[in-house]
Amino acid sequence: MKYITIIFFTLLAISSCQQEKSNLNNKNTYNPDTTMLTSAFEAFKEKSLTHRRFKHTDIEPLILKREEGKLFEVTKLGQSVQKRTLYQLKYGTGDKRVMLWSQMHGNESTATMALFDLFNFLEGANDQFDTIRSLLSENTTLYFLPMINPDGAEIFNRRNALDIDLNRDARETATPEARILKEAAETNKPAFGFNLHDQHIYYNVPGTGNPATISFLAPAYNHEKDINDVRGKAMQLIVGMNKLLQQYIPHGVAKYDDTHEPRGFGDNFQKWGASTVLIESGGYKNDPEKQYIRKLNFLIILNALIEIAQESYVQYEQDAYKDIPENATKLSDLLIKNIRAERDSISYSVDLAIKRDELNAPDSTFYIRGRIDDVGDLKDSYGYEELDAKGLHFMKGKIYPSAINHPKELTKEKVMDLLRAGYLAVQVRNVAINKHHKWPLLLTGNGTIYGNSPNLGSQANFFLAKDGKPVYAIVNGYLIDLSKELELDFKNYIQ
Repeated sequence: MKYITIIFFTLLAISSCQQEKSNLNNKNTYNPDTTMLTSAFEAFKEKSLTHRRFKHTDIEPLILKREEGKLFEVTKLGQSVQKRTLYQLKYGTGDKRVMLWSQMHGNESTATMALFDLFNFLEGANDQFDTIRSLLSENTTLYFLPMINPDGAEIFNRRNALDIDLNRDARETATPEARILKEAAETNKPAFGFNLHDQHIYYNVPGTGNPATISFLAPAYNHEKDINDVRGKAMQLIVGMNKLLQQYIPHGVAKYDDTHEPRGFGDNFQKWGASTVLIESGGYKNDPEKQYIRKLNFLIILNALIEIAQESYVQYEQDAYKDIPENATKLSDLLIKNIRAERDSISYSVDLAIKRDELNAPDSTFYIRGRIDDVGDLKDSYGYEELDAKGLHFMKGKIYPSAINHPKELTKEKVMDLLRAGYLAVQVRNVAINKHHKWPLLLTGNGTIYGNSPNLGSQANFFLAKDGKPVYAIVNGYLIDLSKELELDFKNYIQ
């Protein structure tokens, strides 16, 4: 009889749980669809932010103009090491407190753009989105900290002006920026937190060539990785965001390993009682400025805020969080397989993985430097662009014997003629080095070709040839098919 009673109450509990979810689905909840969310983004995208490398001076006017309105309460929380102001924008009067902070790392700006899109959305009126605005305004209080590391953003650098990683300063708070963020958490006492970052573009979804365009984490609040109610809610929110993303980037979502980081802000927010979601913006093909990924951030953040406001996130099973695959690191910009090469009198077949590093330039811009990141059997790796070079052999490039005075002397036709003839570089007279040029050709002030070998770590400048005739040129890590017209616009540097 005792066992029958236990079974009865177990079934009753299961039935009650199912009934609760059924009631949730029957409530007057708002379920935005992809069409609605996409149209919201297109209507309210902040048009002044068009690239990743904006600075504090670009967003400060967008913040300060909101002091004049009634929707946002704008607060100056303090200053960075180099005396740039850290702002907070408060929206809504509801009892569900949510805190969102972005750009702790100065070169991770994708979500910052999305926050300004969201500000525009919240300021809209008299349209199809008014129901959402009312829901958020009445049920949530939102605290936005859009740029935690303005000094790093100034030079598009991860760390702050003291060379400290702010996301490893939650415990010591040695930096003014970390102290400001922690004090804001103590004052706001959020029930939910969104820690907004960018990850490198070479993470992929395991077993696929798909970049991990968005990666999530419900950070662990202890080394044992326990799941309490606080962390469990973060997992449920992530399950909902993943469900939405699969309609935009199928099999393009992953998650981070949840090893506890006692210095990290996400881990500590979770410990402090805020159900915290880490969102990492990765890569997406043909989206170097991450404008499509910015859109995805807007969609999932807005959708998550709606679900918090109406508590509809409870419909998702925590166990579904475990089904999201963990990030792999098998992706490169260019993967070339089956190249025939010779080295030390040995002929061999090799695969090359090439990555294009983005390096800061003295004039506050940047340039690209392609390098060979891996060498060997890379059949289980992937590239944003891939080439099977079977039947082709590695070929060194030459320097054109006549120097030119200025890159303006080059034309698209002249560049392609040089490449097809096996010339990889041209010497330039009387032009300072470290200047940008747009051609897939090495312009050198000292007559040197950097790279020109299949060796690990070498700059990626060489040809792939058949019977001694160039078929493809690899210039600064970019692949140029010499049988076609030149289409790409390059961002090279005179060396």
